Amino acid sequence: MNWQDAFLDQAQSCASLGSPFNARLLTHLAERGLPEGPVLDRITGWPGDITSRGASLPLRVAGALHGLVLEGRAPGLAATYPPTERDGLYERACEAIRDEADWINTRLDLPPQTNEVGRSAVLIAAAHWLAAVTGLPMRLSELGASAGLNLNFDHYALAGPGWQRGASDPAITLTPDWTGEAPPLAAISVTERAGADLLPLDPVRDRLRLLSYVWPDQAERLARMQLALDLAARLGTRVEQVDAAAFLAHRLTPTPDGTLHLVYHTIAWQYFPPETQARGLAALEAAGAEATRARALARLGMEADDITGSAAVTATLWPGGRSYTLGRADFHGRWIDWRAPRPEDVPW
Repeated sequence: MNWQDAFLDQAQSCASLGSPFNARLLTHLAERGLPEGPVLDRITGWPGDITSRGASLPLRVAGALHGLVLEGRAPGLAATYPPTERDGLYERACEAIRDEADWINTRLDLPPQTNEVGRSAVLIAAAHWLAAVTGLPMRLSELGASAGLNLNFDHYALAGPGWQRGASDPAITLTPDWTGEAPPLAAISVTERAGADLLPLDPVRDRLRLLSYVWPDQAERLARMQLALDLAARLGTRVEQVDAAAFLAHRLTPTPDGTLHLVYHTIAWQYFPPETQARGLAALEAAGAEATRARALARLGMEADDITGSAAVTATLWPGGRSYTLGRADFHGRWIDWRAPRPEDVPW
């Protein structure tokens, strides 16, 4: 796929996920062209898949431009961004691409990391379900954790039609469109948490970079990200720089008695190399074989599958290694279709 088609494909995705601004920006760049220079040369010479299924190059460009705005490096471009959105977006974007080519090319080295906090709505619901099934406090291990904002899901709340789950005094309250039964009432207790990422970000040092990957016209997401970053800074949240399989190898030591070890990943597993996936699965299965009802293990995933436009929410629970479909969710957590079996129907 050439770069123009990749930008148009991403523009359609942005439009469907509620960002007409990003859709317009990427469409302008695809249809009217990028300015001649180092950025265009970098993009046209990019090796491999540049789409969202590979390097996500269109989102790297969009994030870099938003980063220029947030860092105050391109006031002319900033005037065309929300909330002002004056005319001349394409012209000011091209101007910024020419003037800040070196800075943009540095940003293109790194993949987008939204660390989308909206996905914690799924984590809260699933944690209540797991607590209702097992009755155990939880040890958390997140794969592909970025800045660790979703490691703090127990500090957030989830509100549905007539009900609320999660923290009683939440730093953030998530309100996705909800279908299905409410998650079961159960006490969630987290005893310890850790996350892994090959390129972890720091909630303080990398704050503006993380905000730049949130789409500029999605004010609610931006505000939520700021609150999550504030919380992570207060809590001192940090993520290990390590391969997911290597992380599991040392995390999946015998779980302390009376604990459920919850290993989870949200829109991350699909990006791990096949060899990492294979080693990770082998480590989980080996640990699962040693699990007991007093030292339990669960794997929770929110990942893309063969159904386009949303993610499957699944859980595997040991001992026993039984897998369950918990429902489906929007990639950003805007809606959740909850279909988990009732806890009393789950063998335990």
